[in-house]
Amino acid sequence: MDDIMMQQISGRSAEDVRSFVRSGKWTGPTSGLAKGYVQANLVILPVDWAFDLLLFCQRNPRPCPVLEVTEPGDPEPKGLARGADIRTDIPRYRVYRDGVLAGEPTDISDLWRDDLVSFLIGCSFTFEGALLDAGIPVRHIEMGVNVPMYITSLKCRPAGKLSGPVVVSMRPIPAGMVPRAVSTTSLFPLVHGAPLHIGEPGEIGIMDLSRPDFGDTVEIRRGEIPVFWGCGVTPQAALMASKPPFAITHSPGHMFISDRKDSEFSVF
Repeated sequence: MDDIMMQQISGRSAEDVRSFVRSGKWTGPTSGLAKGYVQANLVILPVDWAFDLLLFCQRNPRPCPVLEVTEPGDPEPKGLARGADIRTDIPRYRVYRDGVLAGEPTDISDLWRDDLVSFLIGCSFTFEGALLDAGIPVRHIEMGVNVPMYITSLKCRPAGKLSGPVVVSMRPIPAGMVPRAVSTTSLFPLVHGAPLHIGEPGEIGIMDLSRPDFGDTVEIRRGEIPVFWGCGVTPQAALMASKPPFAITHSPGHMFISDRKDSEFSVF
């Protein structure tokens, strides 16, 4: 069914994809959908934690580039997609209570409160179209799975009540194409930009690439090098470490698709 639905929504506009998501017809990962439109990670926190998250993102811009912050209680991300609803327009969410995962609903309308502030954070899915246009393979899209993500030994700069490790996404790149991948993604600084690490995963505390902390395992072929980019799941790792009483995020790989174009976030 997912393959059939993927064919139906492939090539649709961001607004069309959000409509499918809102109706419950699509609950899967969003990589490869609405090509050309910016995708974003989500963190929702009560207002008394919101400044700490804003400062955390400011101090850790590579994994946590902020695209928009909503007013308390307002579910419409007006700067990225007027008319969208952050409560319904993401395929799957994660609800955390005291830092512990308490559920993965596909609609959070019944959990919404007037004191909640939504943060939309840049996602590396945004530069995948540029990678493909440059002739660089994107393995998780080829395989039809979620991008693999790993908690590293790298530490974020803490901010207020929030601290935690850096999370990275990984894409295997043919060795001869690595420089092109670096130069291509460096043109998108607001959606993670250039890689944080290239090559030996153990140098950043990743012991087994076949066991991602989030997402799915992908094939690494002979002659390919693992390349790691900052990941917007980093705030989720901070939430798990810092344990706010209540928080909502996207489920890793299940992004908000905005009406803004990738080209708007390129420095080229």
